[in-house]
Amino acid sequence: MSLDYRSFHLNLLSHTYNNLLQNAPFNLADMSTQDEEFLQGMDTLIDLGLSGAPEFFEQGQNLLCTLVRNYPDLMPLVARDLLWYVGGDCLHHMPDEEIEKFQRLEEMRYAAEAAGTEFNYEKERALILGYH
Repeated sequence: MSLDYRSFHLNLLSHTYNNLLQNAPFNLADMSTQDEEFLQGMDTLIDLGLSGAPEFFEQGQNLLCTLVRNYPDLMPLVARDLLWYVGGDCLHHMPDEEIEKFQRLEEMRYAAEAAGTEFNYEKERALILGYH
């Protein structure tokens, strides 16, 4: 997995974490133990991602599924890319059309890597997801 691809997603994860910190219940003085543990899990997940630890993906799936289940109102703060990136059960929270777009993006990335050509993930992502 290319460093740029991984870095892109870790930046999204950090951005998500920072956004969550600005919203209830994570910005309240009296957070529940569950909320504190969730934030600690996010912090740990970022560290795992930065270190390239193999358990990143399993813990990422668990944490993002917990976010969907326990904090559904905060899901708009989460880049959909993260659900795709960690995969597994997180894919159940994505419609088929969205999965197809991410799959197409992955195929393009793999083809470029196999051909030894440069691939601008952010640019292609914006085109496929209709951001430009």
